[in-house]
Formats: sequence, C-alpha cells, structure tokens
Amino acid sequence: MIKFAVIVLYLFSIFLISAFFKKFNEDSKEIVRKIIHIGIGPLIPIAQFLKIDQNSALIFTGIVSLMVLINYSYKLFPTIEDVERKSYGTLFYCISLFILICLFWDKDPYALITGFFIMTFGDGLAGLIGKNVNSKSWIFFKQKKSLFGTLTMFLISSIVVFSIGYTKQSSLNLNYFAIAFLATVLEQFSVLGIDNFIVPITSALCFNFFITN
Repeated sequence: MIKFAVIVLYLFSIFLISAFFKKFNEDSKEIVRKIIHIGIGPLIPIAQFLKIDQNSALIFTGIVSLMVLINYSYKLFPTIEDVERKSYGTLFYCISLFILICLFWDKDPYALITGFFIMTFGDGLAGLIGKNVNSKSWIFFKQKKSLFGTLTMFLISSIVVFSIGYTKQSSLNLNYFAIAFLATVLEQFSVLGIDNFIVPITSALCFNFFITN
C-alpha cells in the first residue's frame, strides 16, 4: 500500500505543478501539457526501485489508460488535453507504457526505461524547444516540425540510449547511435500523437534486440 501511495503522491505532485503553472500562464497550454509529459518520466524507475510487481504495474497503467479514454469524452481533467490541435497523444502514451510493461518489466527493464525516457524526455523536450525557439521548419504529414526540435530529439535520445546502454554493457556501441537516429526519424510521424506510440515501442524493441541480446 505504501508503494502505491508513493506513486500516487508523485503523480499528484506533477499535476499540482502543472495546475500551478497554468494558473499564472494561461496562454501556455502546450507547456502545461509537456510538464505532465516529461514529469511522468521518472515514474518507471521509481516503481522499479520500489519493487512493484508487473501485474500491479499493468493494472495501475490500465486504470490510468481508461481514465484518459474517458477524459477525451467528458474532459474531467482538461489540463491533460488542453491543446489547440487534435491529438490522442496522451492515450497513445498510456497504451505504449502498458505494452512496454507487459513486454519488458521483468525481462528487460533497461529496454523499457530506454523507450519510455526517449518518449518522455526526448519527445517532450523536442516539443518545447521546437515551439519556443525559432529555427528552420517544415511540414510533414500536416504537422509542423523544426530543426531545433528535431536536433533536441536526437540529442536527448542519444543521451538516454548511451547512458542506459553503457550502464548495462560498460562499453560503447554504434547501435546506440542507430537507435537514437531511428527514434528521431519516427518522431516526425506525429499525426494525432501517434509518435507517442511508435517511438517508445520501436526504441525499446531495438534496444532489447541490438543491445540486450
């Protein structure tokens, strides 16, 4: 019970921070959403540290996914989806986490954390930098992408893969670069927020196949 209380308390603190930020920054809807997106990143390592079992993690993630699905219809928590564009990114976010937990919670937690961190920190920071720093941009499948945002995605993804990969292998591997590059390419496909699904799943699978095995 204490373990789940820690998880709930952490999640509550992230939502509290986002709500506080929104109160004083009414025009920064995307930033508020990204605070949640990035803030949830450490949740998996915390749960692993607390030794929460796989079934409990799946049940918890499944409940959150159901709440997000309901929220799309009833807007019980408008902060989560308070963006100008139509996106199912939060739902894809939850579904991808559910799949990662199912595949790698016990089998390969390094791959799970790699995929999840690339999504939370890489994609999250790329969105913030891309929207708030002027740079060359282009339209890809009706979604605006920027040079600085894309470079941020590659840099953060590289840091994630190299640091976790080195922790596991104590050596450098060119496959680290390939995984980070692939994640950056896939992040370009962000129609309806689908990148929140394909980026973490593909990154984790590649890490497991090329680094772990």
